[in-house]
Amino acid sequence: MGKGTTESTSTSTSDKGKSGAVSDSTTETGSGTGNGTTAGDGTTAGDGTTAGSEQERAAERSRETAAGARLSTAPREETSQEEPAGGPTLGLVGWARWFWRQLTSMRVALILLLLLSLASIPGSLIPQNSVDDLKVQTWQENNETLTPVFEALQLFDVYSSVWFSAIYILLFVSLIGCIVPRTWQFVGQLRSRPPGAPGRLDRMPAYTTWRTDAEPEQVRELALGILGRGRFRAHTVGNAVAAEKGYLREAGNLVFHVSLIVMLVAFAAGQLFKSEGGKLIVEGGGFSNSLTHYDDFRSGSLHDIDDLVPFSFMLDEFTGTYEKTGPQRGTPRTYEAAVTWSEPGGQDKKATIEVNRPLVVDGTKVYLLAHGYAPVVTVRDGRGKVVFSGATPLLPADSNVTSTGAIKVMDGYRDKNGKKTQLGFSAFFVPTFAGHGAGTMFSTFPALDNPVLALTGFIGDLRVNSGLPQNVYQLDTSKMKQFTDEKGEKLAERLLPGETMKLPDGAGSITFEKEVKEWASFQISQSPGNGWALGGAVAAIAGLVGSLFIQRRRVWVRAVRGADGVTVVEMAGLGRSESPKLPEELAGLAAALHERAPTAPVPPNDSDDRSDAVEVSAEGADK
Repeated sequence: MGKGTTESTSTSTSDKGKSGAVSDSTTETGSGTGNGTTAGDGTTAGDGTTAGSEQERAAERSRETAAGARLSTAPREETSQEEPAGGPTLGLVGWARWFWRQLTSMRVALILLLLLSLASIPGSLIPQNSVDDLKVQTWQENNETLTPVFEALQLFDVYSSVWFSAIYILLFVSLIGCIVPRTWQFVGQLRSRPPGAPGRLDRMPAYTTWRTDAEPEQVRELALGILGRGRFRAHTVGNAVAAEKGYLREAGNLVFHVSLIVMLVAFAAGQLFKSEGGKLIVEGGGFSNSLTHYDDFRSGSLHDIDDLVPFSFMLDEFTGTYEKTGPQRGTPRTYEAAVTWSEPGGQDKKATIEVNRPLVVDGTKVYLLAHGYAPVVTVRDGRGKVVFSGATPLLPADSNVTSTGAIKVMDGYRDKNGKKTQLGFSAFFVPTFAGHGAGTMFSTFPALDNPVLALTGFIGDLRVNSGLPQNVYQLDTSKMKQFTDEKGEKLAERLLPGETMKLPDGAGSITFEKEVKEWASFQISQSPGNGWALGGAVAAIAGLVGSLFIQRRRVWVRAVRGADGVTVVEMAGLGRSESPKLPEELAGLAAALHERAPTAPVPPNDSDDRSDAVEVSAEGADK
């Protein structure tokens, strides 16, 4: 070349420390570089650079930028090249496209996801009609000023409110709009091959080069094998091998977003088709999965009563044990309900229901929620006739199962004159009485160590036939009169098991029997979307891990014969994002290739200071 010959490919050497770096560039105009090199028109550039090299370098930078951009599968927005002098004007279609682009952008999807999380907070802090109507009524009674505002904002029905549904639907549409174009672009990248090597590999973030006696074709064949064993997709393009790896990064990203859609659909299906109800059962009592047997029942708007799974069960025994000593005294250690259940036409089966270990029958789950005591009492009229006998469940008021409730005698009772009337008793029960004394009694331990039942009696109209809803654990004494003793004081007594309280004026008596049964409350739930929601959550986590820890990267290996007949090998890597692992990976690949195509010996008269070691530059050389 020093004699004025014109070639389309030229090589130049640059001293990079001791690496003996050699780079080559290919031009399409027939011009070469190097001192004394003749341009295609016979002229020589005084600074060693041929005419038009600036334009060629700009074109090279543009191609390198495009190579990095092709690593991304994000949807590309097309911009118009021609705009009116006063700025763009958008018609109805233009505004619709602009709105769709904004809605389907990843930024808006993340904002909607954040808004959905924030919108769920009121549903966790404020009682919901879909969960517990009684708590909502109690809250409204205690906050009469805020109740109209909360009702107007639908804060008692957050998950079915208009504003929550709007966020939910917009997020659903946004995710679909994000996923569809990215999926098609990702499929297109999977079907295509990695792009060819840029002209200036030394501009890449990770780069290395050396000279070898192996033939260029042999070096490229070795590179194909090494990259293939490293699970790169590789092929030969011209004088270089192009390889790419890390497609699972974008696959994980897509899996994450698809999983979010699955979770949203599962949540919607669970709300629309779910059924949920509660039942309190005393030992020896039973339950059948039909609407009339529930104490309370809630269902989704698309749920059909015929979809209830037919089965029944009986509570054989409830077992609860508690820590007796130490700082955790009274903490439950065993909480389990032994039941016998069966399906229509099937045999009875034994099962034990524990907290977080429900009984599952054909997709319906029976959860153990709470526990309490039901003292057995017997009420007799003035003639000694039994008008009520049975266990009365009382509601716990603290962790030591101090319980309150009501005993109602609605039918069968007559006063001393033979007139039909009703009796009511306010009951206060402690399983472990602290001792006799004045004031309100309380329990010191949740087990039945020293049970005491305190009763206050009333006679009159319980108002159970008034047509108004009434709490079974409370007495409506507005139409009743409290019993008084001989001194005219209100009658109230504490009873031990086996003791009887006599009612004045021959009104009868009530006996606290020597038996205290236990009760358990159960939640019977049917949620068809729970399995899909769990699967979507697991897949979302797996996809997120893949998108965060897998790096998309490309590697090029160029092997060309230099002017002195020695093969020049260049290797470069480009990642979608900056990562310290890229130079390390390229160094490992270069070391494996260098072992089979080692550095050529340096001639004695060669003035360059070269080394046999392979050195990887973490930043592209732009010299």
